Amino acid sequence: MRERMKYLFLIFFMNLLPRYAGKSLSRDGNYPKTFEDIRNEIAGYYDIAKAIIDLAVYGKAQNRSYERLAVFADTIGPRLSGSKNLDAAIKYMYSALQKDGLENVHLEPVKVPHWERGEEFAMMLEPRNHSIAILGLGSSVATPPEGITAEVIVVASFDELHRRAQEAKGKIVVYNQPFISYGETVRYRSLGAVEAAKVGAVASLIRSIASFSIDSPHTGWQNYQSGIPQIPTACISVEDAEMMSRMSLRGTKIVVYLKMGARTYPDSTSFNTVAEIVGSKYPEQIVLVSGHLDSWDVGQGAMDDGGGAFVSWEALSLVKDLGLRPKRTLRLVLWTGEEQGGIGAEQYYQLHKENISNFDIVMESDEGTFKPSGLAFTGNAKARDIVKEIMALLLPINVTEVYDAADGTDINFWMRDGVPGASLRDDLSKYFWFHHSQGDTMTVQDPNQMNLCAAVWTVVSYTIADMEEMLPR
Repeated sequence: MRERMKYLFLIFFMNLLPRYAGKSLSRDGNYPKTFEDIRNEIAGYYDIAKAIIDLAVYGKAQNRSYERLAVFADTIGPRLSGSKNLDAAIKYMYSALQKDGLENVHLEPVKVPHWERGEEFAMMLEPRNHSIAILGLGSSVATPPEGITAEVIVVASFDELHRRAQEAKGKIVVYNQPFISYGETVRYRSLGAVEAAKVGAVASLIRSIASFSIDSPHTGWQNYQSGIPQIPTACISVEDAEMMSRMSLRGTKIVVYLKMGARTYPDSTSFNTVAEIVGSKYPEQIVLVSGHLDSWDVGQGAMDDGGGAFVSWEALSLVKDLGLRPKRTLRLVLWTGEEQGGIGAEQYYQLHKENISNFDIVMESDEGTFKPSGLAFTGNAKARDIVKEIMALLLPINVTEVYDAADGTDINFWMRDGVPGASLRDDLSKYFWFHHSQGDTMTVQDPNQMNLCAAVWTVVSYTIADMEEMLPR
């Protein structure tokens, strides 16, 4: 009897083999897709990707993101955290997204810093009179009302400052650090005042974090530390930093007069601006595209980050115009308070992280919208392989590269917790020429390049939102 049972079981098992060949049965009885299945699924989006590219680059939507941004930037201007301009920008976008026919358009309140630079002025008095172009750094304190007149010490690094600590007391520290990369050099802007204060300096002037300059200072946020005196701090142009460095190396005494009227007010209420195309099958699952609406208080904030915000809006507009509705919800978030360290985004994360398992991917464009070369991606190897297949859909515009490590102040909170992330990778060669300066205007933007960025952003976000399964993590 036992032999007969064994025989019957063997026949039963062999009959099953063809049905389950090469597949492992999952717990819920469904078969997990092989990578070949996923590749074929993505290849099925070729026609939709082509339609998106044609509409964005050659069709009725050509130049739309650029033209929308131009009206916005010219009408509103720069949009510093806590300012009336930023309030006006948020109201403008709330209305524009509703008029565009997007769904669930709403504002989510957050608290953001409110700092104003006030009047500022710097003059070299010795060895000659020379007006120094400055931009106070975010959160800087003011000088006394009468200003500060002091001798200058010029250093090329924090190491040199510490070596010459005895000389620095009572002086204005001028940093003339070389530009290596933004990521490496920006610590002089962030910590320059703190390090100068530690050695008894009365103020710090920091060579702008810029790869090129036409006597243009570049601003940005800086951080004080508890227990360290707060001294006024501003950035100066590359040219003035280098000139003072040459003078000091010759042994010339330099005296500078500095006056700054900066003020910090209590935190203000601001808003993250949200719009959606609600998913048809898995509406609770989210593909998030984003840029930040706030900017510095100089220029127009067209590049940083008007371009990123507006190609993210364009992604939803293109999907809507083509009559598409992905399986998952495509959510646009225009962040507030990014320039102060992702303040609005951190509060969004705290509010929504209980649903983290429903966030499929978080995408942010905040490094320019120049000629795109691909996508920077953070996620596991399987997810990366899937994204590589999706990027192949962009072969018609030759933007297919997948780079390591997505970058975005506002999406880092999610990526740290394992949510896949993506950022637009484009030609950054001129980005730091204009970054945080009076030069960040619509003149920097190129409509054809923005069209390409919008096509990339839309193809990637729509395909991920419409695939049957979420990206693995």
